[in-house]
Amino acid sequence: MSSFPKPDARAKAVVASLAAVAALVALMVWRPEGILSVVLALVCVLLGMVAGVTVTSARQARAGGVPAEDWPAPSGVDAETLEALDLRAVRNLRASGGYGVDADTLEAIDPRAVRQQRAPHGLSDR
Repeated sequence: MSSFPKPDARAKAVVASLAAVAALVALMVWRPEGILSVVLALVCVLLGMVAGVTVTSARQARAGGVPAEDWPAPSGVDAETLEALDLRAVRNLRASGGYGVDADTLEAIDPRAVRQQRAPHGLSDR
């Protein structure tokens, strides 16, 4: 076990951003030739990415994040069904009936009829 305390995400972000700025200043002032300039540029980009990730980590830790238990359950509708649904037709069904569309109504919608409704003159919207 180590006697040093583990730094939090904010401290890591500050150190990484200061190191990225130092690498960028060294690259701009020193102007090395060849592969050394490429290595310094890559180190600068890497340190910038580390700083960004640690800042995001600190924000999520402060906000508490979203536990997996609170995520909504999948609806059971596959991608092809969602692609075939016409949003205007669904809105019309909702407005005309005065009720929300339930799963039975979504299953009853024929994707071929929706496609024909989308292309009234034989032209596709895709």
